[in-house]
Amino acid sequence: MTVLVRTATGLAALDRTGRRCVVMTMGALHDGHAALIRTAREHAGAEGQVIVTVFVNPLQFGANEDLDRYPRTPDADFALAREAGADVVFAPAVEEVYPGGDPQVRLSAGPMGERLEGATRPGHFDGMLTVVAKLLHLTAPDLAFFGQKDAQQLALIRRMVLDLNFPVEVVAVPTVREADGLARSSRNRYLSREERAAALALSRALFAGARERTPAAVREAAHRVLKEAPGLELDYVALVDPADFTDAGDGHRGDAVLAVAARAGATRLIDNLPLTFGGVPHDTPDATGPTGAPDTPDATGATAAPAAQHPQHTPGAAP
Repeated sequence: MTVLVRTATGLAALDRTGRRCVVMTMGALHDGHAALIRTAREHAGAEGQVIVTVFVNPLQFGANEDLDRYPRTPDADFALAREAGADVVFAPAVEEVYPGGDPQVRLSAGPMGERLEGATRPGHFDGMLTVVAKLLHLTAPDLAFFGQKDAQQLALIRRMVLDLNFPVEVVAVPTVREADGLARSSRNRYLSREERAAALALSRALFAGARERTPAAVREAAHRVLKEAPGLELDYVALVDPADFTDAGDGHRGDAVLAVAARAGATRLIDNLPLTFGGVPHDTPDATGPTGAPDTPDATGATAAPAAQHPQHTPGAAP
């Protein structure tokens, strides 16, 4: 049975059984969140505990962003979390998370938080890390699960855990995509039919880049697709080192992230693809398609079976 908890006191009163896993969300749950919860359930096992947090964090929204219109679907969120295997849904009010009002002490994301998303959304990552730190304290998990789709967020959380000695293991879960390649996002529901069609250029650009063999060619291929795409206002295309989100230069070897951000109409979307240069691809998958979807091209031009999990791509390599 899945229980709904709204207070820190109620959370602290829960019996702790086995391995505790947490999935942090801002609600408006979709199949991508369900994949996170199912993965947490697998790691927790029958004796463990899966907590899903649902909290729209005001600290990570800028003055002109979509805090007021961000979708809030509490009943549907609870149903999806329960179906995916959550034991607890922690859905606190803002006053519960920030009982003293706007917090005077916050975490700083540092230089990594000023790049890419941080340059476009100043202060966003400070607010994100502040609430993640609070929720880690409140839920006290053994493992915390975050989506690869928010790659810079994931990298910053990993760095925070390392730098501040949080006793938790951070687990990355692959991006979940629609049958046509669009990364699942709560903001996709804002898109009109025409805007959604335009947004498909993001994943096309990533997959085009992943077909190339060198960092320079990867960037050029991705830029080419987006330059020719109508209906998008491009923010950035970047190939970065996942350790600190600095630029991956032309001589880069090892892991990298090809990241893109753009607006389709009023909706800002992000996407990324993990790559490996000059090495063997990791076993960690980077994208999954929904069960029952038609075959879709993966980043090497091969076809991928429905719901298949693809390994991290080595640019230009055969599947």
